[in-house]
Amino acid sequence: MNQVTNRRAALAYGDVATQRSAEDNSPHRVIQLLMESGLQRIMMAKSYIQQKRIPEKGEQIGLAISVVEGIRASLDMEKGGEMAVNLSSLYEYMKVTLLEANLHNDEGKLDEVSGLLAQIKSSWDAIPAQLAQQGK
Repeated sequence: MNQVTNRRAALAYGDVATQRSAEDNSPHRVIQLLMESGLQRIMMAKSYIQQKRIPEKGEQIGLAISVVEGIRASLDMEKGGEMAVNLSSLYEYMKVTLLEANLHNDEGKLDEVSGLLAQIKSSWDAIPAQLAQQGK
């Protein structure tokens, strides 16, 4: 992932501080930041549904969709092969599910996407530790 892609990913969720951070961090860390932001946006959207603050809920879900799209855009389809294709499909599914959650104020759909994103983030977070153990 190059600096332009880093900047585009950070802009996907409109956080100026994170944009600066994205320019200074590795591509791996940028994806971690995006995933953290996506999870936070989904959590906030769920809270807004419970509070019946529908405009704020819609804004947070829109931001979560942008984050998921930013992560999806960072996939290297050539190098990633089948795994990249599968992840791209999964991210598309997450976007559609977030849209449905927004349309129907469906906390269950938010929980589903949050769970999927948390699983991917957990695996992503383990990468540096695995590389360190391999001496790379």
